[in-house]
Amino acid sequence: MTLATDWWQRGVIYHVYPRSFQDSDSDGIGDLAGIRSRLDYLTWLGIDALWISPVYPSPMADFGYDVSNYCDIDPLFGTLAEFDALVESARARDIKLILDLVPNHTSDRHPWFVESRKHRHGPKRDWYIWRDPSTGGGPPNNWLSNFGGSAWEYDPVSGQYYYHAFLKEQPDLNWRNREVRNAIYDVMRFWLERGVDGFRVDVIWHLIKDAEFRDNPINRAYQQGRPEIERLLQIHSADQPEVHGVIAEMRRLIERYPGRVLIGEIYLPLNRLVAYYGEGLSGAHLPFNFQLIHAGWNARTLASMINEYETALPKGGWPNWVLGNHDQHRVATRLGADQARVAAVLLLTLRGTPTLYYGDEIGMADVPIPPGSARDPWELREPGLGVGRDPQRTPMQWDESLNAGFTTGKPWLPLSDDYAKCNVAKLASTDGSILRLYRDLIDLRRRHRALSIGGFRLITTGGEILAYERFDESERFQVFLNLTREPQRIDEGADPSGASGARALVLSTHGRVERDFKAQPLTLEENEGAIFKISN
Repeated sequence: MTLATDWWQRGVIYHVYPRSFQDSDSDGIGDLAGIRSRLDYLTWLGIDALWISPVYPSPMADFGYDVSNYCDIDPLFGTLAEFDALVESARARDIKLILDLVPNHTSDRHPWFVESRKHRHGPKRDWYIWRDPSTGGGPPNNWLSNFGGSAWEYDPVSGQYYYHAFLKEQPDLNWRNREVRNAIYDVMRFWLERGVDGFRVDVIWHLIKDAEFRDNPINRAYQQGRPEIERLLQIHSADQPEVHGVIAEMRRLIERYPGRVLIGEIYLPLNRLVAYYGEGLSGAHLPFNFQLIHAGWNARTLASMINEYETALPKGGWPNWVLGNHDQHRVATRLGADQARVAAVLLLTLRGTPTLYYGDEIGMADVPIPPGSARDPWELREPGLGVGRDPQRTPMQWDESLNAGFTTGKPWLPLSDDYAKCNVAKLASTDGSILRLYRDLIDLRRRHRALSIGGFRLITTGGEILAYERFDESERFQVFLNLTREPQRIDEGADPSGASGARALVLSTHGRVERDFKAQPLTLEENEGAIFKISN
């Protein structure tokens, strides 16, 4: 069993989309001062670290993921002084602050790109990826933008194309250029010196592209009606072997600042994902594991997935789990309200670092966006495919007042019709609410090392129950999750630890249910998750 000692191993990370968390100046858009005003809520909930999506100056073509200045704050969100105040206030509450880093691409209005596109022989031309047209004219190869269409934009002044993995307003940096690497490392130092506790690195697996710019192969499994990016297999445009050398450099920089963490956003199959831990753990501390978002929601699939992940981890590698984020449909929409509660138990009792997405703890679901009101550039480029991310980025619901207490202005995205019932104030005072469940689960993790940094062992139940043990040298817990909408019996075989013991209910998604948990076989109600402490 790996001994976990760092805060990012023991703790719970909370992901905030700053436009939607809390508005302090009535412009309908969340900001840093708004986040700072809600830190006491995060303390009450038991959060250890706050990760905020980009707040740098930006034209907002992709809502902050098109950066025009890496070392400042966009006036929409506040000032550097307000950022410093947020860091200080978070530190006073023992909350770490993780900043989003966007190193793969900049805004086309960033001074680096403005200089790069001036002429072919300028000092920053090679800071971006420029190529001549193909022999027959047109784009240099068949690479596609993740938001649809070609990933190449023609520049008539120089007669060349530049590459953009996302919007044409987001040209990709050339990470094979040493000056580019050093410039971004300077950015990292700037924020580390200001007190941030680490970075979540956006699309980290995209940083290096094929040196020969070969065409991507056709995806023969592609289906009509799916996003265009899936038409090709992204073999040459991302996840190149050389990217691990870049990440090793980032890790060495981070290691010079004790107690900081490097998190990588990586959407790849498991065998390629775990490579981002690096050899000898020279990669990301936490290559984000999104398997729970995409997995089939049944006991056999989840048990197999968890076992495969645990087995694939390199020696010393620490697992992590994510149920939702600003790019994915909310868990309550994917699984339904009842199973969202079961999913909360799973997320917060698996071995590894859990990351929560704001609003999931109150059961927020995707909010329908009225026709013609979409803001997400991906939805606007590929309408009708269901790729829009606006529904999961809507404002946090704080109370039943106007606009759910998020703003006194007009919210930048609509609120859910149910915000009078689904809000922090109401659910915090309601016994058995999903918010109280999240708080109890986080508190349980904090009080019992076995549930945070302890060992893990799957239990075979022979039914539709996902079951496992968490344990350390002094305590043992069993977790049973009914992933169905029918009662399920737990037909247990031999005790997996080789020792019998009395079972005491510690927590159930159904509250303090009155049942004989000593009876054999044990029965879980529909949509029930339960945690038991085992005493020998």
